[in-house]
Amino acid sequence: MPKPGFVYLIGAGPGDPGLFTLKGKAVLEKAEVVVYDRLISREILGFAPREAEYIYVGKASSNHVLPQDEINQLLVQKAQEGKIVARLKGGDPFVFGRGGEEALFIHRHGIGFEVVPGITSAVAVPAYAGIPVTHRDISSSLAVITGHEKPGKEVSSIRWDKLVDGIETLVFLMGIENLEYIVDSLLEAGKSPATPVALIRRGTFPDQTVISGTLAVIIKKVQTINFQPPAIIVVGETVNLRHELQWRENTSLWGAKIVVTRARAQASGLVSAIREAGGEALECPSIEIHKEADLTPLYSAFARLDKYAWTIFTSVNSVDIFLAELMQHQIDIRQLKGIKLCAIGPTTAARLKQRGLCVEVIPEEYWAEGIIAELKDLIKAGDYILLPRARGTREILPTALQELGAVVDEVIIYQALPTADVASSTLQDIRAGEIDYITFTSSSTVSNFVNIIGAEHIKNINSRAQVACIGPVTARTAEENGFSVGIIPSQYTINALMQAIIDDYKIRRVQN
Repeated sequence: MPKPGFVYLIGAGPGDPGLFTLKGKAVLEKAEVVVYDRLISREILGFAPREAEYIYVGKASSNHVLPQDEINQLLVQKAQEGKIVARLKGGDPFVFGRGGEEALFIHRHGIGFEVVPGITSAVAVPAYAGIPVTHRDISSSLAVITGHEKPGKEVSSIRWDKLVDGIETLVFLMGIENLEYIVDSLLEAGKSPATPVALIRRGTFPDQTVISGTLAVIIKKVQTINFQPPAIIVVGETVNLRHELQWRENTSLWGAKIVVTRARAQASGLVSAIREAGGEALECPSIEIHKEADLTPLYSAFARLDKYAWTIFTSVNSVDIFLAELMQHQIDIRQLKGIKLCAIGPTTAARLKQRGLCVEVIPEEYWAEGIIAELKDLIKAGDYILLPRARGTREILPTALQELGAVVDEVIIYQALPTADVASSTLQDIRAGEIDYITFTSSSTVSNFVNIIGAEHIKNINSRAQVACIGPVTARTAEENGFSVGIIPSQYTINALMQAIIDDYKIRRVQN
């Protein structure tokens, strides 16, 4: 008997992936089919399994990829195939998201379903603009109103007189195209022309835009700057609190577009830091980390661990793969007890510490030359050194260690391979130079990034963006490829790179 299908109606929140719920993430992780709307971020979609079927059904104004009745049929069809279907909808499914229609259709076809509420844009978007929708001294009532009623509806169900007389804060969703009608209706019902109003475009996204005024002038303001949807409208006295509460625009990287070229699996820390600082992280992973297909040399090293005086780790990747293989071969980690450990920097050392391993040496300068400087007085002639690392890295480290009299077992355990997992919109922004910073964290990210975007676009990028490299080796590779490097942190770590970008952006904002 085939397994029954099931549909989850999931609210994806207003846009910022950090506002997606834990329940939504848990459900999405087991989805077999993902039916998703416009404005659902790649980060949220990334929670679903790669092998899932992804179906885009987004709607932009009057341009619908699929009519609603066909979306309803699609959900039932996929569930009848025995699939777990995740229906991802912006905001909350039951707040002007047509989730009620979909749920009824699914139920009437005998399909099981569950609703996973999401954070509605009616509350979150004003909050990101510094506008509380209620305040005990200003507004004790709130109404959320559609700005776009059902097409062909002969009589509006909106009671404008009741909204004006009894509600202190009004939030209109999907109303920009009907702004003139909304404003006129409020004024005709008796709302004061001096009533504050704010329009928030792409709220909670990094490119959030806010314009404010009064009912008397807002239409002219919108026409002057050609303000476009998607946006929400907030009407009421709490709008005036924005002057004191606009926290988002005061973040250290507000308005900055920063390209992250690290492998997607490693980029989360840098991406999160950029977003927490108010910037827009454009993920353009130029590499993927792949374990070597043949790890026989590593397994041979495992068989003679007792003879090594030192093991040197030059990246977090080398730690992860080395220890994973150790576990895979059921080798007790205590077999490393007689080996001194050297980590190229604090991040690599921290990963070792997480696994209960103490690091004897972290160089002052986090590159091969720094390791050599630290170890030259610690290594004795004849010491055996295990060096698990990436394919294609510089030979300076094993060569220098051998010159010190050490016997070096250099074991290649992974390689950074090119990837093309980049959104077309991201590539378009980069090639057009519509970015503020590009970050490079290794030489391989540089060379593979050039292959992705095309060398002919480097000149345009140099004219608009700052290139930030984690250290001098990466910077040298960037310059050899034609980039003008503007930022190299004093310490060669992700945290230091991030701080250097923040410091630079602060200066640029003052200058502009």
